[in-house]
Amino acid sequence: MRGNRRQMTSHKSRRPLFRRVRRHRVNYITLLPSLVTILNGVFGFAAIVLASKANQPGADTMSCYAVGGYMVLLAMVADMLDGRLARMSQSTSSFGGQLDSLCDLISFGVAPAFLMLRLLESEFQLREVFWGNMFHRFIWLAALGYLSCAAIRLARFNVENDENEMAHMSFAGLPSPAAAGLIVSLVIFHQEQYPNLSLIVYALPLVALGAGILMVSRVPYPHIVNVYLRGKKPFGYLIRVLLFLGLVVWNIQIAMVLIFGYFAIGSFARWLYCKAFHKPDLSLLPVQAPTTDVAHDGGLNA
Repeated sequence: MRGNRRQMTSHKSRRPLFRRVRRHRVNYITLLPSLVTILNGVFGFAAIVLASKANQPGADTMSCYAVGGYMVLLAMVADMLDGRLARMSQSTSSFGGQLDSLCDLISFGVAPAFLMLRLLESEFQLREVFWGNMFHRFIWLAALGYLSCAAIRLARFNVENDENEMAHMSFAGLPSPAAAGLIVSLVIFHQEQYPNLSLIVYALPLVALGAGILMVSRVPYPHIVNVYLRGKKPFGYLIRVLLFLGLVVWNIQIAMVLIFGYFAIGSFARWLYCKAFHKPDLSLLPVQAPTTDVAHDGGLNA
């Protein structure tokens, strides 16, 4: 009798759990933002495949690594578009956020770490399957550390995320796309500009470890759109944008290294300065809502 009662009790206790799962079944999704999000993961997977084929007979090693880096950059474009499309169609959902983080882990976690690992193993002819000399172990440690920090960063963002876009004036820690951009920009710069410069190759593991630490830190990083592009800005911002575009046209490889490096290191240096002198970071203050010329501002944000 006691055994039957326990079975009945356990059976009753399981029913609410199963009902709760059925109640949260996903029946409808927004098609276009979801497809763009999946495209983000597809670009990341393509970067991994290209890096894995770099040392095969007949393959252009430099082209494989460089194109793999560009695939990660295309994944960043898709990552920016999917959220914008979801907000424009007013169809943001928990499913979209979870799908976005899973694809981000592929494109901005696994792909940059694998690119860095394969490039260094190719440059230094490290043929061991897993562990080799001390330098090879350090490379593996940097890749695994970066990947782990990216996963932690994305999981923490899902828990702490506020669906109100205007609340995103800053991020706690370096965003994973910026961390991935820092690594792949150095890979592209090395492959297309200075393939014989070993200093960049030696710096990649240190950059990966530093980017991983910044991702899981609480250093505030500005939301580019909300802080620098939304609302009215001083005239000097236009000059900066024109200089930025001129640098991109002149040499896109150097421009990417400078942009991602400045965003990662510059924000960290500004945070240290504000901490040391007990000053607020004025760049992270809420944007001022425009009071006039509303139609013009709406056109800029469209």
